[in-house]
Amino acid sequence: MNFPILETKRLKLIEITHNHVDSLYDILSLEEVTKHYGTEPFTSLGEAIKLIDMYQKNYFEKRGIRWGMLLKQNYKLIGTLGLNALQFKNKRAEIGYELHPLYWRKGYTSEAIHEVLRYSFEELLLNRIGAVVYPENQPSIHLLEKIGFSKEGLLRDYMYQNNQYHDTYVLSLLKSEWEKSQGK
Repeated sequence: MNFPILETKRLKLIEITHNHVDSLYDILSLEEVTKHYGTEPFTSLGEAIKLIDMYQKNYFEKRGIRWGMLLKQNYKLIGTLGLNALQFKNKRAEIGYELHPLYWRKGYTSEAIHEVLRYSFEELLLNRIGAVVYPENQPSIHLLEKIGFSKEGLLRDYMYQNNQYHDTYVLSLLKSEWEKSQGK
């Protein structure tokens, strides 16, 4: 079962391995990245290693796919993007992502999401991609809505982080909506 390598104009979406521990730690140790991520900032490389192991286990068990976003120009890992809660039987998954702040507002996440959606709907034959987002994370909500996701509702006290409960929005995009937006 070969890991699917995807490409966009500026990015290569690759399997995350232990070679990427330092870069992943650099991203997930930043409070500005993790504050809407559902986890505390990383404080050790061991946490990055465990996360990479979990990504690989989820892929092997067909429960998720997590790609590293590599800049084609210098092969630097700038973030990750993937499908969580992957259910082939129900033809659905949830999308999640994070990006190093140096690369925010440059279109990288949008570029990567578009390719993962294409792969999800055309190759994995999924019908629904969901997203769970903190209401305070307006940039992420705006990005998803711009791509075509619809806000479905508020999940009350859905996440527990920093010793408190957080509400989240759930958004989704259906294959039929995506196809319409692609002119298919």
